[in-house]
Amino acid sequence: MIEQPAYTGFGFSDEEWGLLVGLPQSVLTAASAAESDGTRRTMAENAAGLETIAAGRESASPLVAAVAGEIVTRVGDPEAGEEMPVISPTDPQALIDDVLNRAREAAALLAARVDEGEAGAYRHWLVEIAEQVVGAASSGGVLGLGGEVVSDSERRFRDRLAQVLND
Repeated sequence: MIEQPAYTGFGFSDEEWGLLVGLPQSVLTAASAAESDGTRRTMAENAAGLETIAAGRESASPLVAAVAGEIVTRVGDPEAGEEMPVISPTDPQALIDDVLNRAREAAALLAARVDEGEAGAYRHWLVEIAEQVVGAASSGGVLGLGGEVVSDSERRFRDRLAQVLND
């Protein structure tokens, strides 16, 4: 007997599932890229984002749990000490714009395919990923002292994401 992929149970095509599974990692990368923080801070942001993604496996939402499980299978489990590679986009603003467009597309897809509870849980999870990433390391300051916990550009990304997702 051939086992069906997880997304078929939710009624998504392979392409639609790819959007839903790829978006949390993209939100992590865009939130981190919203402010150039240096390698150490970017690594802390990545770790916080991956932990939030992995925590989605424990979600009461079957959709969030399935997406989170798929991501952790692909990129690694922070509980096992695995880390995602740090991605430094060459054009952070283009990445942010792309992520916001894909978030808008995902919100519309979810509104059409799943009940509001599942859609709301996924949207909220994406905003929580951004929140954890932007709050993981302060920006500015000298030798790690001082600076803002969340910079204006990070706050702007998080707020725009929440607005696009109506969360």
